Amino acid sequence: MGDPRGFMKYDAEFAKRRPVEERLNDWNEVYPGSPGRALLPIITEQAGRCMDCGIPFCHTGCPLGNLIPEWNDLVWRGDWERALDRLHATNNFPEFTGRLCPAPCESACVVAISDDPVTIKNVEVSIIDKGYADDRVQPQVPDWHTGRTVAVVGSGPAGLAAAQQLTRAGHTVAVIERDDAPGGLMRYGIPEYKQETAVLERRLEQMRTEGTIFRCNTEVGVDVSWRDLKRRYDVVIIATGATVPREVPVAGRELKGIHQAMEYLPQGNRIARGEQVADLISAEGKHVVIVGGGDTGTDCLGTALRQKAASVTQLDIHPEPSPDRTEADPWPTYPRVLRVASANEEGGNRLYALNTAEFVDDGQGNVKALSLSEGRRVNGAWEEKPNTRREIPADLVLLAIGFSGPETDALTRQINTALDARGNVERNDHYRTSVPGVYCCGDAGRGQSLVVWAIAEGRACAAEVDKYLSGETKLPRPIGPHERPIGV
Repeated sequence: MGDPRGFMKYDAEFAKRRPVEERLNDWNEVYPGSPGRALLPIITEQAGRCMDCGIPFCHTGCPLGNLIPEWNDLVWRGDWERALDRLHATNNFPEFTGRLCPAPCESACVVAISDDPVTIKNVEVSIIDKGYADDRVQPQVPDWHTGRTVAVVGSGPAGLAAAQQLTRAGHTVAVIERDDAPGGLMRYGIPEYKQETAVLERRLEQMRTEGTIFRCNTEVGVDVSWRDLKRRYDVVIIATGATVPREVPVAGRELKGIHQAMEYLPQGNRIARGEQVADLISAEGKHVVIVGGGDTGTDCLGTALRQKAASVTQLDIHPEPSPDRTEADPWPTYPRVLRVASANEEGGNRLYALNTAEFVDDGQGNVKALSLSEGRRVNGAWEEKPNTRREIPADLVLLAIGFSGPETDALTRQINTALDARGNVERNDHYRTSVPGVYCCGDAGRGQSLVVWAIAEGRACAAEVDKYLSGETKLPRPIGPHERPIGV
């Protein structure tokens, strides 16, 4: 513990973002330089707010088991090198989680019982960004190679974490990705203003130097069969994510101008990086309606605003949350409260407790409006309030209501992998699927979840695979696939 009275002396502070009018005219991260650099002037005091609570509930809120009080204390004392070591001890990619994680650790912080929590996520990103700035993040090349081979299918955070751990354990690891470059949703789903591609690329370069092989533009099940992959490698890890989008099954869904968020966001990211895109879906000059009030919907909001949309409206089927924790969300659980992302500061309207009743045709097969109804959800079904139908204009509709699970047709057809009741890949407590030598981690087995869960499962799966290949393992195993911290 750094400052015994820090949590009483210092209020929670946050880095200042760039002015809205400035950041809406570019795709750079919303913080000047980087989040870590922007936080440096205040982060020592913020780390000093971490109290000697006896039982660090922040650990139980984090699937990775991050050693939060330890690196808070080290930052307070100015020992950035050891803080970086403690951070990397449990997390392969703190630069991702420090930018993208919703921070369930902060909801479980003991200080949060009566005050604003320790800004754990900000301390985390400060440590890793300073580590890169000081050239302390170096490749960890294995001393020897086992001669065993592993194919990791999918290059999102789960696949990358599993691949890095197994490469460092001395196995030959190939990451197979169907897109033209690795990263999964971190490359094509997360807008540049939240995490620039350069942040991903510097970690990928480290992995290449360590020995991880990346094979892109290769779709398993099409370009190479799952059966052939299993023959070629000692172990196959399924880390394909949950990429099947949820639908809005109402009249007019077939109209032009209605797109899934993951049809729209990847194109926006490519344009932001200066790439050419065929059949571009652009919000420029359009009245945009985003169906879905979560993070993906907010990502669409920030992207549409940068594309100079005429207006942007974000719809949430749930009632507007309270700004503070309520009795329905007792500490240390992760509460449903009103959150203001950087994109919400930039513009757009948020409407609550509304359901899409119909997409309205302009008479030529294009969407021109949404018909909405007020009401509430009762036992999972929408109960419409009478006489509340109304329309709002919409030239472009983006569906951002989450994902139903992984794409499994080729997987089940080619190697007969069992699925669970929700359509995810079935696996046991050791991440093993029903097919010998085939493992599964991340959203493909768990369903849509958080980046911290993906990294935690990738690390844990790697430990199980290493044990399977070598008879024992020294790799850490942070959590099992059916466990859940109390903060989430």
